[in-house]
Amino acid sequence: MTSEPGDRLTRRALFARLAGAGAAGLLGLRPESVTAEPPPETARIRLVGSRALCFAPQFVAEALLRAEGFSDVQYVMSEPSAEILAAGDGDLSLGLGANFILRVDAGRPVVIVAGGHVGCYELFGTNRIHSIKDLRGQAVAVPGLGGGAHVFLSMMLAHVGIDPRKDVRWVTGPTDEVMQLLAEKKVDGFLGFPPEPQELRARGIGHVLLNTTTDRPWAQYFCCMIGGNRDFVRRHPVATKRALRAILKAADLCALEPEQANRILVDRGFTQKPEFTRQMLADIPYRRWREFNPEDAVRFYALRLQEAGMIRSSPQKILAQGTDWRLFQELKRELKG
Repeated sequence: MTSEPGDRLTRRALFARLAGAGAAGLLGLRPESVTAEPPPETARIRLVGSRALCFAPQFVAEALLRAEGFSDVQYVMSEPSAEILAAGDGDLSLGLGANFILRVDAGRPVVIVAGGHVGCYELFGTNRIHSIKDLRGQAVAVPGLGGGAHVFLSMMLAHVGIDPRKDVRWVTGPTDEVMQLLAEKKVDGFLGFPPEPQELRARGIGHVLLNTTTDRPWAQYFCCMIGGNRDFVRRHPVATKRALRAILKAADLCALEPEQANRILVDRGFTQKPEFTRQMLADIPYRRWREFNPEDAVRFYALRLQEAGMIRSSPQKILAQGTDWRLFQELKRELKG
């Protein structure tokens, strides 16, 4: 998805607001530090997105990206985002950290460059299921094998001693269909990301077994991180830093101005369910990107993926070959507040 002419008023209004002194202070914007930097090496930035609305910061960041010097802002809507980056069809993406780790383990040219946000996935069960351990021998539903929900639920199952390869029966299908299977109790578990948990609660379907926003240990680590195509990050360090700055400021905007962020998502066509998006923006602690250590998250998820039999590399190898925190650390100091 690329920018459409009909979006210009929304972008102009947002830019005007962000350019004001009040918004600049609100988002930790220091114009002198931005203008002192050289311009980005490329005027084009391709952000890879998916239907998961928890990745909202990269979707509402367009005006900020343009202010950083990107005249050609493109959204490549495809899954899995980590594989799109590895193929060179995208530059950066806010996505599931575990999916980036899987690509690094496979030797794909992906590098994790920043933390994103904490908490978004929720595991639902029927009234027959009272804990994750009760899913042993049961049917669990995800949109597709290898996707974010399957990867994350596999880690959750392995963490409590359930082998996701043989101890559960996976049921796959379009999201609306597998959610209906949960409603009809034809499956006993379903892992969803926004806006799916919000819709399930509104419809009174199932109950929450685990919420990664609030439940340990999952709530202690970035679930979603920012990854990039390795060649893009290496060849375009200024562009990478400027794009990261825009996305991190947009994360602050999602937390501090959720109604404005919601309007942008609606106007840009990223959501048709603003009531669920509004709830998501209220639930996810987007400003915690300053507080958590992305290296801890990579180490944690690499261990969980090993437990699930999904990777062979050690956490140390993943960190050495697939991460680069230099720009993120610079921006944490610059945007402190």
